[in-house]
Amino acid sequence: MTADGNLDYFRPELVVIPCGSSKLSRAARAADMYIGSYHRACRKAADALQPDRLLILSARYGLLDLDDVIEPYDTPHGATDAITGHALLQQAAARDIVFLDPVVALGGARHVNLVTSIWPHVLAPLAGAGGMGHQMARLAAMSKGRRRT
Repeated sequence: MTADGNLDYFRPELVVIPCGSSKLSRAARAADMYIGSYHRACRKAADALQPDRLLILSARYGLLDLDDVIEPYDTPHGATDAITGHALLQQAAARDIVFLDPVVALGGARHVNLVTSIWPHVLAPLAGAGGMGHQMARLAAMSKGRRRT
């Protein structure tokens, strides 16, 4: 990642993407559970980065591999029963991924703040983006391998 936040010629060890409020109504692999446009845009951008590993940060379950089968849920980040930074750190330690570097977090501020509880130097290419439209434009540019706008 360059000093101006561009991700050209960059391959992270790990990319963490957010879950989404739009979900299937049945149990499914985490890769298939989240059907909203924002989650799908984050997934497409993450895939373009060709990380060694891709995880989804679920508000209910925490760190999910794409093949983890989960039940649908209705827990937003920040809710009383949502995953905490401490629980995420425990999950990352159990997976032996605490020391991965570089790590990229695609998502909004709440998502990035949780990821930062594990990886304090996480790269957040959507930081400072105006609203959802600007974030979606950055994600689209990333998925096409262009510099962020």
